[in-house]
Amino acid sequence: DAFAAILLDGSVVTWGDGGSGGDSCQVHLRSVREIAASGAAFAAILADGRVETWGDDRYGGDCSSVKAQLLDVQTICGSAGAFAALRCGGSVVTWGGADYGADSSRVQGQLKKVQQIHSTFHAFAAILENGSVVCWGDADSGGDCSSVSDQLVDVLHISSTGGAFAAALKDGSVITWGNPEYGGDSSSVQHLIRCL
Repeated sequence: DAFAAILLDGSVVTWGDGGSGGDSCQVHLRSVREIAASGAAFAAILADGRVETWGDDRYGGDCSSVKAQLLDVQTICGSAGAFAALRCGGSVVTWGGADYGADSSRVQGQLKKVQQIHSTFHAFAAILENGSVVCWGDADSGGDCSSVSDQLVDVLHISSTGGAFAAALKDGSVITWGNPEYGGDSSSVQHLIRCL
């Protein structure tokens, strides 16, 4: 319900519903290099790697509980109501609505040497340096990849829909998981997508 634009001088202009991030006047936004969005909040990475957030607190607009950890941030991925920040060194910091993947405590010990983070509406998936994948969030939205974890090796990239993930492997195959109605079950076409 809101937009945020980074200007050439690194400042930010926002508009739209104020409660969803359309009003950023309470936040000091200078030297911004990247902005990520959730369903009703924004997170900006500043030039020095710190993070500023605004919008609806329930959707990640308030990062005060993890602010001290949000240093040296490389990139941020947003779900419908949470954020996952990838720091230099490959660690991950999450915040926002618990129903949207903000709670990564179950897998935090595995989130080392992360290379990429992707999201559905309610879950996140991280590709590690060794090509394996770690997931968290709502199991029905892709937050549980245990049924395919043994196949998630040498993963190069992950794509997502609102409720499922698809991982492209080095050997050209594709592995999917999550809600079947969102593409999480590719068994009927698996013979066609083996060597993409």
